[in-house]
Amino acid sequence: MNTIIIWHNPRCSKSRDSFKLLEEKGIDATVVNYLDEVPTKEEIKNILTLLGMGSAQELMRTKETIYKELNLKDETSEDKLIEAMIHHPKLIERPIVIKGNRAVIGRPIEKVMALIG
Repeated sequence: MNTIIIWHNPRCSKSRDSFKLLEEKGIDATVVNYLDEVPTKEEIKNILTLLGMGSAQELMRTKETIYKELNLKDETSEDKLIEAMIHHPKLIERPIVIKGNRAVIGRPIEKVMALIG
């Protein structure tokens, strides 16, 4: 069986819901509290690939105040967008559940259910 990894923010209800679902299914997931264990540039690039995203913009929480303060809406440099997520990890959409070479953002929770089968 593939190891399940969840990029988790315990203060987020959607993240808690995904974590609870994994627990209820008896899945002992590796939990990465990405606000404390900030992902590297390579890890973010890998997640973008696993999620099938064409741009780092798609992984960003665009309603966060810091998103607006940094004027990221019009940023086209992938490196700058990824650097912004590294310096401000709350910009990263959550939760992200990874299984093998696939990943989903757990919104809605049905995406997590489909991933874990």
